[in-house]
Amino acid sequence: MDLAALKTQLKNFVQSMFEEGVLDNQFSQIQALQDSTNPNFVEEVITLFCNDAERIINEINRNLGYQNVDFSNLDSYVHQLKGSSSSIGANRLKLACANLRQASDERNKEG
Repeated sequence: MDLAALKTQLKNFVQSMFEEGVLDNQFSQIQALQDSTNPNFVEEVITLFCNDAERIINEINRNLGYQNVDFSNLDSYVHQLKGSSSSIGANRLKLACANLRQASDERNKEG
């Protein structure tokens, strides 16, 4: 597959994520910051987000694995993930974090 075809495929994939509500306008704002002086800006931001999100999700899972969950500690991690996902435009993840925070506030481990 040539470069032009790959770029078209990427553009279509990103557009589908907007249409499905996976991404929101914040991601468009990040895309707008990429220019010829920093051509890998979006890639770098996404990579940093993914690395940080993986660490936070591992901590959330670790905390949920305890018999007696420390909900204030859990809430701290969920808050971090929600903030990160909001700043990058990961709308569905942000919404999932809001649901998890509500369950945490209710001390509902299964939620």
